[in-house]
Amino acid sequence: MNIPFGGAKGGVVCNPKELSRGELERMTRRYTSEIINEIGPEKDIPAPDVGTDGTVMAWIFDTYSMNKGHSVLGVVTGKPLNVGGSLGRLEATARGCLYTIQEAVRKKEKRLEGLTVAVQGFGNVGSFLARFLAEEGAKVVAVSDSSAGLYNPKGIDVPAALAHKQETGTLRGLRGADEITNEELLLVDCDVLAPCALEQVITQDNADKIKASIICEGANGPITPTADEILDDRGVMILPDILANAGGVVVSYFEWVQGLQEYFWKEPEVNSKLRDIVTRAFNETWHLQQERQTSMRSAAYGVAVGRVAEATVTRGLYP
Repeated sequence: MNIPFGGAKGGVVCNPKELSRGELERMTRRYTSEIINEIGPEKDIPAPDVGTDGTVMAWIFDTYSMNKGHSVLGVVTGKPLNVGGSLGRLEATARGCLYTIQEAVRKKEKRLEGLTVAVQGFGNVGSFLARFLAEEGAKVVAVSDSSAGLYNPKGIDVPAALAHKQETGTLRGLRGADEITNEELLLVDCDVLAPCALEQVITQDNADKIKASIICEGANGPITPTADEILDDRGVMILPDILANAGGVVVSYFEWVQGLQEYFWKEPEVNSKLRDIVTRAFNETWHLQQERQTSMRSAAYGVAVGRVAEATVTRGLYP
């Protein structure tokens, strides 16, 4: 994405659904206290991922700030708006996926309107992506969450699915669609497949059965290396995770910048800047992919590693 913002992943192995709010808060604050010397606005900046949300980020922000003696807005991103969060952050990962899919479809000289899409995962990324794609005229034929999958070749009523999920906590039981498994969803007949749940769901066992011509990695690492080779040999365009789902970290960067300045932007400004960055990153990756006749994943890594190499050469070696 070419933004001055990076870091690592870390967390606590647990199932937050099995914890009370009090247990979750105490665990989060203790974890923050344990890593307090490793994080900071000029150091390493946590952000939400699987199993966490804005409330958890607020606890991290508060714990860090209480230890420092003043509010440090830039220590964590994905915060609620009333404690220094950014407009557009919640939907940012899904918007980034949408923009990359739009660019990929354009490169194939097609239109998003009327294309069929299957979305695995109906959490923060998948639910918003399904909604955005439906609003752009695509036909969402399959969706799933951890409990159930739904399929209707004529299209699923996405607003109804969102309402049903919010009301019942599950997609199971939604009318107007057949129930399928998460494994079956990956193999449905569609133009675009978006795995937005967990890693390593597309493997050497099912890669040759996938019918989609474009796969957008909404999750981190949903395709294994072996499956990646099989799909590439079959001519399937894979929009790799470091390109496709980087919208979240881009708007985390925006939130950090806004927190440092204590000056906050309007949502259209956030989304416009996000589109510019994602579109530019896609086109740079596409250009290298065409030039080197390689995969989009290799091209994305090539762009990224090339930037680090250039910066290293420019800075030189110390001492």
